Amino acid sequence: MDGEMVKVTIGDSTKEYPKGIRYADVVKEYEGTTDAPIILVISNGKIRELHKKINDDSVVKFITTRDSIGNKTYKRSACHLLLKAIYDVAGKENIEKVVNHFSAGSGFYFTIKGNVVLNQEFLDKVKARMEELVEADIPILKRSVNTDEAIALFHRHGMYDKEKLFRYRRVSSVNLYSIGNFEDYYYGAMAFSTGYIRYFDLRLYDDGFVLLLPQKEQPDVIPEFHPREKIFQVQKESEEWGEKLEISTVGELNDQIVRQGIRSVMLIQEALQESKISRIAEQIAEAGNKKFVMIAGPSSSGKTSFSHRLSIQLTAHGLKPHPIAVDNYFVDREHTPLDEYGEKNYECLEALDVEQFNKDMLDLLEGKRVDMPTYNFKTGHREYKGDFLQLGKEDILVIEGIHGLNDKLSYALPKESKFKIYISALTQLNIDEHNRIPTTDGRLIRRIVRDARTRGTSAKETIARWPSVRRGEEQYIFPYQEEADVMFNSALIYELACLKVYAEPLLFGIDKSEPEYLEAKRLLKFFDYFVAVPSEEIPNNSLLREFIGGSCFNV
Repeated sequence: MDGEMVKVTIGDSTKEYPKGIRYADVVKEYEGTTDAPIILVISNGKIRELHKKINDDSVVKFITTRDSIGNKTYKRSACHLLLKAIYDVAGKENIEKVVNHFSAGSGFYFTIKGNVVLNQEFLDKVKARMEELVEADIPILKRSVNTDEAIALFHRHGMYDKEKLFRYRRVSSVNLYSIGNFEDYYYGAMAFSTGYIRYFDLRLYDDGFVLLLPQKEQPDVIPEFHPREKIFQVQKESEEWGEKLEISTVGELNDQIVRQGIRSVMLIQEALQESKISRIAEQIAEAGNKKFVMIAGPSSSGKTSFSHRLSIQLTAHGLKPHPIAVDNYFVDREHTPLDEYGEKNYECLEALDVEQFNKDMLDLLEGKRVDMPTYNFKTGHREYKGDFLQLGKEDILVIEGIHGLNDKLSYALPKESKFKIYISALTQLNIDEHNRIPTTDGRLIRRIVRDARTRGTSAKETIARWPSVRRGEEQYIFPYQEEADVMFNSALIYELACLKVYAEPLLFGIDKSEPEYLEAKRLLKFFDYFVAVPSEEIPNNSLLREFIGGSCFNV
């Protein structure tokens, strides 16, 4: 109705606007009042893109590029901008496929297949084209089409991964985004226009290139590119294995589940992991001088199951392993340092009695008999129960803890006596060629399932705690990952299809009124891509059993 108004509340202020006004037009009034550009809004509890119209009274909160959701939106939009520029520079007829593989440094690693010479000259042209598109401030338009129409459109564009993906979607419509004549599908919200994507760089790397993008902490700064060569090679190798199995994307995984069943893939993946663990044990045994196997990795990497399986393989190679949990060296709870939020910081090195740890390890190395501590998590105190340990000639300690790769933890131990292993769940699947699955999503889902089973923790609590866990990883684990002698990828190509069965009911339990609801809704939408797989045939020594239950190990 002409002249009809809606009330929009932002903070303490409520204003009236004509019904049908776009969020972008309201946001314009607040330019310069936030510490970073506003890229999305939350309106009445729902994430809204700025092109959306306001048709009802609304309580609006801004999402800037300094927020996690906003930073992800920025990066997603930058990928769309990049693809548009590549197709403009190379010509559609010369491109078979552009693939966004995985994170590399602060950006994403891409490759191009087709009649294109990928060199600095080509990258410079692509970057220049991106900058032209940014200056032109072209709207990123969104339209909804029915799923059958989308499948036909993806086929015409040669985007066969997307075509396959949507054969298994139960939704009736698909949201497509376009910059000019270039149209694509993305999993998640997008920026209002190309003018928002001002900070990026392109660097040749390995067989492709990296699109460098800002982190949320400094949304207007492109970080230096510091390649992490070891972890890059592990991710690349995992993807190559997926390609050999012909399962690089969720659509291909769904095809396998529906047409051949998943059993053979499970067996192949488990055999591959076992052979890698055996090779690590062989390396340790052949070195001859290793007494301390230091295992570290981020949350929900499967460190405990890996330690058990490695111990079995070390035994098979003639060694006598003893597991040591660094957590048993926590200081008494009342002495635990506080973080910047005034909460106990169990992730920092100072939360451990590093001196006592080094004294005990040195005594063991010298053949002394040591009374090993156990940390009582209920009382918050270290206890001694007569668990004595003395190392023989073939004995070796398998030490697991988040600081395992940091030499400050084991400062007194001779470097030549240590063998360092970094373990993480580096998801080798992509949703499709342009939409990757962040490895942090895989680990968060694992943790939601495990914590509900073993600790009675709700999905809401796990999601609320996750940013703090991630901060600890960024500070205490990731800076040391390249120090590892070997890296082990614990991700299983089929696991998300299995975890779906366990995670969905937990996520549905989060109420719309809760702040964690938006993240739960995002993960539920993500699970819609997968055909579910029952867990009965997963072997009982699988790393996945640490999360879903039924493991033969005490995890």
